[in-house]
Formats: sequence, C-alpha cells, structure tokens
Amino acid sequence: MTTEVRVAADGAVLPGDLVVPGGTARGVVLFAHGSGSSRHSPRNREVAARLHEAGLATLLLDLLTAEEEAAERHTRHLRFDIGLLIDRLEAAVDALTHTTDVGALPIGCFGASTGAAAALGVAGRRPEAIAAVVSRGGRPDLTPPDLLAAVRAPTLLIVGGRDEAVIAFNEDARRALRAPVEQQIVPGASHLFEEPGALERVGDLAAGWFTEHLAPRA
Repeated sequence: MTTEVRVAADGAVLPGDLVVPGGTARGVVLFAHGSGSSRHSPRNREVAARLHEAGLATLLLDLLTAEEEAAERHTRHLRFDIGLLIDRLEAAVDALTHTTDVGALPIGCFGASTGAAAALGVAGRRPEAIAAVVSRGGRPDLTPPDLLAAVRAPTLLIVGGRDEAVIAFNEDARRALRAPVEQQIVPGASHLFEEPGALERVGDLAAGWFTEHLAPRA
C-alpha cells in the first residue's frame, strides 16, 4: 500500500511515497537518492521492493522541490549541498515518528551516491533516531567529519568492484567510523550497479542488514 506524504522542511514541501507492506512491518527505511535523481529512481525503487519482501516499510522522498530541481539542472548548485540534504532528511525523520502505522518503528536510512553522505550525516546528527544505515556507491567523503564520527548506527558500505575511486572513499570512511561497519564489494559492478544481477545483490545485502539491525523500540 502506497501513501503519498508531504514533508515540511524549512519552508519547502517535499513529496514522498510511503509504502507499508502487508502484515506488521519490522522497521521503516528512509531513502536518500543521489544527485540528479528523485523518489522515482528505478534503482532505489528496485531496492525498496526487495525491502518490502523482507517486511520493511520504505519512504522514498524528493529532497528538492520541483522548482529547485529545475534550477539545479542548469546550475548544479544543490547536488553537493550536503548540509541542506541532511536538514531535509532530518525533517523526514521527524515526520516518520509522527506518521500513523510507522511512528513506533525503528528507522533505517538507505543512501545512494551523494545521498549516502546525507544519510550518514543525519545518522550522526540524530544517533538516537537512526538505527541502521546502508550506503550504495556512496560518497561518505562528503559527510562532515564531525557527523561521520558521531554515527552510532551499524553501517553497511556497498561499492561496485569497478568503482575504484569510490572504493577508496569508502575505505577511508570505514576507518573513520566509530560505529559497527562493514564494507561489501559487488564484483564487476560499476557505480550505478547496472550490470546483470548487481542491483539484486544490493537489495539482498540491504534487506539482510536492515532485518538484522532494525529491532522494535522498547
């Protein structure tokens, strides 16, 4: 079941799609897409579908308004504004805690590319709220160092085996993180995980991580 939601964040209203699978969800995963993408990202939707199969709810959210997206296509001035993206993810976290059906569920965050930098940033800013993080082809080098060091949520870093520069960024982040962290390399995969079976592997890894680490709140 998909419900359209609106998240208010510093004067902006961000549209999102909240999906709660049938039965009792064990947690809810907030998605942070990469630059130039949106809540309609087919890659994130494929991963979200795998999470639904595992009994997890998901919120896919546009981090920019339609007007900001239109301007950003020409100026590209917002795609690396990680502070702005963290602020908006934090507003989404607050909205989830007050949303019927998922308000009492533990929250995980799935970030892709620059969205992963923001996902780790909000986990560092709100360690009491974010219970687990998964990064796909993430840019943790863009996360403010103080927030990266403040992350307490178990974190899984997934990187394509052919994405050599991003592998290095994630190895540096793995050493800097003080939270429980694992890095998984998907052999033969590029940055977008477009190769046959690559994204399916991401979905399986993410589902396993969130299922393990999203425990019901006391």
